This record gives sequence, C-alpha cells and structure tokens, in this order.
Amino acid sequence: MVRLTISLADRTHRALKEASARQHRSMASIIEESLTLRGIQPLDSAREIVAKARARSRLDADQAMALAVKETRRSRKGR
Repeated sequence: MVRLTISLADRTHRALKEASARQHRSMASIIEESLTLRGIQPLDSAREIVAKARARSRLDADQAMALAVKETRRSRKGR
C-alpha cells in the first residue's frame, strides 16, 4: 500500500472524520471507496473494458469506445 498526503479544507476534513467515526471505518477506506465510485482506475482497466466490448459486439474502435463510455457512466450512476 502507498501512503499519500493530501490537503483538505477544514470542513471537508471534519466531515470525513465524522463519517469515519459513524461508519466505524478508516478515513483511507472512505477516500478509496469514493475514488472507485468516481471511476478512478488505471488506464489498463479502461482498455480491458473496451477490449471486452469489442470482442462481444464486433464493433469498430469508435463504436466500442462509445459503448464503453456509456456503460461506465451507467455503472457509476448505479452505485
């Protein structure tokens, strides 16, 4: 695991700390979950999604990318 130092507004830090206590979770786990929900993933993950879409649907590269973007957005809304 990698350590990271970030700067937060005081009220954001306070809200994160309160959420951490309420949920009995670490602040790091809440931040990591939030990044995942925002779709923050390595570029390889996005390429893998596009490759799967192309293989399953036989779309050209532009069509596959459009489908991947659409599905990614749909997935993010569902969480």
